[in-house]
Order: sequence, then C-alpha cells, then structure tokens
Amino acid sequence: MAQKILPPSESWRLIDAWLATHAAADFVLLNPPATPDEIRYAERILGARLPGDLAESLQCHNGVSTWTTILPEQSPLAVSGIVDHWQTCMDVAADNDGLTARPWEDEPWWHPLWVPWAESADGAAQVIDLRPRPDAGRLGWAGHSGGGDFTDSWPDLASLLHTVAQALHEGGDVRGLHPYLTTQGGMWWDGEDCFELNGQPLRAAPVGLL
Repeated sequence: MAQKILPPSESWRLIDAWLATHAAADFVLLNPPATPDEIRYAERILGARLPGDLAESLQCHNGVSTWTTILPEQSPLAVSGIVDHWQTCMDVAADNDGLTARPWEDEPWWHPLWVPWAESADGAAQVIDLRPRPDAGRLGWAGHSGGGDFTDSWPDLASLLHTVAQALHEGGDVRGLHPYLTTQGGMWWDGEDCFELNGQPLRAAPVGLL
C-alpha cells in the first residue's frame, strides 16, 4: 500500500514542534503565515494560481527571515521572494533567449510556469513545475547555467515536507541527507556519519521530541 503523504500544514506542525524543542534558534527564523492578499498578489504577478501545497505551506510560514538549513537543501522563500525571483528570472531569460528549450537538455533555462519556492545556498531556485503534463507539480532546480534540472525530482512539495517531518520524528534520512545539530544548536543536513562542519563538531539530531 502506498504511503499516505501528510498535507503541508501537518508536516509543518511536526517540523515546528521538533525545531521548537531541539533547535529554537532556527525555529524563530520561520516567518508568520502569509496573508490571503499576499498570495493573491503573487498569483496576479505570476499569472497563475499557486499550487495548493505551496499555498498551504505559505499559510503556515511565509518563508524564513534569513537563509537557513532547516530543510535539507532549500531555504523557503517568502511570497515577496517568490515574486522577486520569478520576475528576475523572467527578465534575464527574455534578454538571453532563456525561455527556449535547449535541444541537448530538453529544458529551457527558465519557464513562466516554474514557481520558485525556495533557494539553495548558491542562489539557485528550487521550482515547482506547473506546466500541464502528467507530472505537474514536481520539484526541480533552475536559475543558473544550463537548463532546468528535474533529475530525481520530488513529485510535489507535500512529499518533500512529509519526508523531512518523518526523518525528524521517526529517524532516517531525506534522500541520503541526515539531520544534525551544530554546537550553536542550529540545524544541518549532511551524509551519514558526518562528525564536523567547518572544523566544529556535529551531533546526530535527536529523533522525536524527547
């Protein structure tokens, strides 16, 4: 039987509880919920409805106040960050033929129906692909050199958040990345048996709330 994926609001409830217990300094970086007006504004600019799981996630937390490693590879954007990143990529793509699919990569550098919901440490966008296709809603990476990359993509945002919540409360990993705590009590995700970060010790994150 296929595993039932929790809705984003339930996954965030579990992630929030874990962070408040074990990584309070990172927990306070999560912004309050986005307002309906903020979400409608983003939809007007993007010219498309936000996917349901993203809208639900934003109604839990409107991104973060500064770049974090609360999640394994992506730092969630606020609604304003989503709009700014989308507009910037649209402008750059229009000036550099970046909306045209590259035959050797099968993807353009950018597409109007890619919604940037988070950023990596180097500023690449993790996007939600809203193009009308059987796997619509999948996550991928875009915004640097080359075309969009949907290799081994998550099927949707809800699946990613569910897996993070599960790793924190039941143990395990998120596609090979395990949760750790720094000496300052902050979150970090890395491979198995990682013992230090920038010369400072790491410890395996506790499982659950105890």
